[in-house]
Amino acid sequence: MLFVLDLLQTIPTWHLVGLFVAGMVAFIISTISGGGGAMLLIPVTSSMVGTAIAPPVINVATFLSNASRLYLFWHDIDWSLTKYYVPSAIVGAWLAALVFSRLDAGWIQLLVGAFLVSTIFQYKFGKVSRTFDMPKVGFVPVGFFIAFMSTLVGGLGPILNPFYMNAGLEKESLIATKTANSFFVGIVQIISYTFFGILTVKIWAYGLVLGLGAVIGNIIGKRFLAGISISQFRIMLLILMVISGLIMIIRNIDVLF
Repeated sequence: MLFVLDLLQTIPTWHLVGLFVAGMVAFIISTISGGGGAMLLIPVTSSMVGTAIAPPVINVATFLSNASRLYLFWHDIDWSLTKYYVPSAIVGAWLAALVFSRLDAGWIQLLVGAFLVSTIFQYKFGKVSRTFDMPKVGFVPVGFFIAFMSTLVGGLGPILNPFYMNAGLEKESLIATKTANSFFVGIVQIISYTFFGILTVKIWAYGLVLGLGAVIGNIIGKRFLAGISISQFRIMLLILMVISGLIMIIRNIDVLF
């Protein structure tokens, strides 16, 4: 911890303030609209700390954020779903850390972006609440895939929303269950990053500042969430998914050429 504090003293104040504010704003939006905080941080964090270490920095910050959000939404968690998601997600996160930086994540983000944009049509612009049947056992392969990809990319939260929505989760229960799943996977991500020598003191320092901002964002965001109806929440969820998808496509369109 002392190493982290010593490193923070060498980083320009505006840099630290920028990371803190980015984390706070991203997770206010994330709490209100059902996720996407980590994804919103990808371009900002990449520009501040560098593309190479942005994914683990974001995952450290997200882990800290999820710890606070877990406390805030504890009573809304659907544990019956979590038991299907977490075990396979843990395996996916560990394998992804093993191959981190060896794969081109551009294609992953491009494909995920296209899927997210398509959700606005799947849900008929918010007029329908479900587009396919999602049994709880289906979260076994979903957990593995999303954990694997998010460990490589640094944030794919919005892609999970259609699966939670089609499993019948709304508002607080969606955010709470998604947070619980992410928290347990985050523990494995942190351990695996450390085991494979990816998690340096610098990454811890950046992640800590970003994460503290995210914690404040969660507290503020929960206050706003209480005043939003289910239909408003669903529309905001769709808007978030489409915007996130467009950002991912625009940032990675060059992989096609």
